[in-house]
Amino acid sequence: MDTVVVSGAIANKLLNGGEAWVRLSWILGLRRLGLDVWFVEQLDPGAAVDSAGDPASFADSENRRYFDDVVERFGLAGRASLLFDGGREASGVALEDLLPVAEQAVLLVNISGHLDVEPLMSRLRRKAYVDLDPGFTQFWHVQGIGGSRLEGHDVYFTVGENVGRPECEIPTCGLTWTPVRPPVVLDEWPVAADGDQDRFTTVGAWRGAFGPVHHDGRAYSLKVHQFRKVIELPRRAPQRFEIALLIHPGDDRDRAALEVNGWAIVDPRKVAPGPLEFRAYVQGSGAEFSVAQGIYVETNSGWFSDRTVRYLASGRPVLVQDTGFSAHLPTGEGLLAFRDLDGAVAGAERIAADYSAHREAARALAESRFDSDVVLPRFLAQAGVGH
Repeated sequence: MDTVVVSGAIANKLLNGGEAWVRLSWILGLRRLGLDVWFVEQLDPGAAVDSAGDPASFADSENRRYFDDVVERFGLAGRASLLFDGGREASGVALEDLLPVAEQAVLLVNISGHLDVEPLMSRLRRKAYVDLDPGFTQFWHVQGIGGSRLEGHDVYFTVGENVGRPECEIPTCGLTWTPVRPPVVLDEWPVAADGDQDRFTTVGAWRGAFGPVHHDGRAYSLKVHQFRKVIELPRRAPQRFEIALLIHPGDDRDRAALEVNGWAIVDPRKVAPGPLEFRAYVQGSGAEFSVAQGIYVETNSGWFSDRTVRYLASGRPVLVQDTGFSAHLPTGEGLLAFRDLDGAVAGAERIAADYSAHREAARALAESRFDSDVVLPRFLAQAGVGH
């Protein structure tokens, strides 16, 4: 049985069940293919916090508790490690016990370049970088801003299907970027029973995880700027629109504007803090409505949301802002793309006109384009790993 190491952020993204699913989908999907999958995450000393967000020791940190809970819930014990301070402490498998695992592994799947612990990196003989944030990753690298960690990998993948194509303005950094779609393990995301079909929801942060990117005199916008363009949607459409939204107190004017226009706002840390709660929130919805980060739209990246894939798999239609993905995925049934407020209104009307058909089309799209049993074998072949 071939060994694969997956690395990414779960403990680093506390109370974010959607982000946990991103990494779990790779872990569980690769394991379904018969691989011996190990998960490794690293946590820096300054990132360890208690439940109030104050600095904490690793042993007492909420990060460790959250990591251990996810590992236990999904049967990863004995094959998962949270390395603290370069491996000086660990929850799960200790660093010294990971070294022989790294030596025998056929591949590292390094999600967002998370792993850089040298004793492991030097022993891993083949490394695949998986880019979840097209535009941010490449512009940061061009500008010499730390964080992307592109160096030292053998192959590069991105969820931005247009990266490297003439119609996309994201720099390639001299690398060949292979598109990969966000995988979903369909057994973990079955078609859900009927929810409230008039309740459109999404989960996210008002400004996203990163600040704005400036390049060649241009400032690329954030999610907040895209939401402002469609802020009148609840006043224009009869459906109800809800956001599980992480929004900073400094954005009170935006929050007030959302509420005045009819948006319902709930706390994602309460409704979707862990993977199971996130799944329940998605599957209790009627459909998804969401915009994208401005940089994904303005570069025509072709980015597609892993969160949206969960809605599709659950048999929930989605109405999402087009980032250029419509050049690669069928739209109009189950998956509807919009470019402006009028397009969003029309899309909501179209879903309401034949909700059952859109539900069926959503699940069918997840099965044909995002099923981990479809996405990951191709990924492994493109990464140069026979399976």
